[in-house]
Amino acid sequence: VQLQASGGGLVQAGGSVRLSCAASGNIFSINAMGWYRQAPGKERELVAIITSGGSTNYADSVKSRFTISRDNAKNTVWLQMNSLKPEDTAVYYCFAEGVRDRLGYVTAYWGQGTQVTVSS
Repeated sequence: VQLQASGGGLVQAGGSVRLSCAASGNIFSINAMGWYRQAPGKERELVAIITSGGSTNYADSVKSRFTISRDNAKNTVWLQMNSLKPEDTAVYYCFAEGVRDRLGYVTAYWGQGTQVTVSS
């Protein structure tokens, strides 16, 4: 199973960026998908998560600014980030947990990070 993330880049404060992450491979179902981020010198933090049923949860720091969405059929998750702030600058990592393959094994996977830089 591979998670391919894309969409990072450099944006000015107040701008928007949309990240996407597609999971591919031996996948029967995925329970939850989402995004963590890690800024220089800081611990990795959960940004947003969405379940297969559509339930979402966000870090307090991004509520009302970020929106996570998902297409279960395409095993793809998106993170729409609006009203970006310099403190949102980080490497963003997508993840998929509760990934069940066609033999019934369940594992979690991480994608490669994508850099988001917000200039002031």
